[in-house]
Amino acid sequence: MITTKHNDTLQPSISFELALRRAKCVLFDMDGVLIDSMPNHAIAWQRSMASFGIKMSAIDAYLTEGARGVDTIRKMVMEQQGRCIDEAEAQQMYNEKARQFALLPLPRIMPFAMELHEKLHSMGMKIGVVTGSGQRPLTERILRKFPRVTKDMMVTAYDVKKGKPNPDPYLAGMAKCSVAPNETIVVENAPLGVAAGVAAKAYTVAVNTGILKEDSLAEAGADIIFPTLEALYDAIVING
Repeated sequence: MITTKHNDTLQPSISFELALRRAKCVLFDMDGVLIDSMPNHAIAWQRSMASFGIKMSAIDAYLTEGARGVDTIRKMVMEQQGRCIDEAEAQQMYNEKARQFALLPLPRIMPFAMELHEKLHSMGMKIGVVTGSGQRPLTERILRKFPRVTKDMMVTAYDVKKGKPNPDPYLAGMAKCSVAPNETIVVENAPLGVAAGVAAKAYTVAVNTGILKEDSLAEAGADIIFPTLEALYDAIVING
């Protein structure tokens, strides 16, 4: 089912058709949108944080997806251990999370991700990637597998000081692609990422590829919610 913003708690947004017509750029999140990596991230987060005495569930991994890893770690250490750690210590802990992730099987490219990029490219759209990830093997894989994405149109955890749900990552993506917010569509799968797209004043599409309830994406402010990338692709074909 495709859901649009229409209830009493959310202001009506423009139609998907109009957003697509005026867009010059589409900014994609990476994990859970272009790469089916969230199950692996959840495992890596739980294993790595357990080694530091931090309890983290799979739901926690999905709810904090999109934030910079070091920010997630600093928050959880404060909540569970009452310690305020600096970014350097958080980075050391994040390095263990990245190590655990690398031990897992290579995640697949999300179905219809490549087709979607090619369709948007054929429509004259710029394509960027905005991720809270700091794992270079993943971002380098994007550059290898998605020829329409270039390094100068990618924003990672190392490019911003304030990660999602702040607007900074998507504003940085817009700046790299030389577009305004009203010329931009954001494609996300996580509440923090949706909130970041909305805060950046972009038309924000959610694709519910994970284990969270659709309500969490709606409450974050998504303009429209699709169940899969295939459904989003079909909508672009119809409305493009």
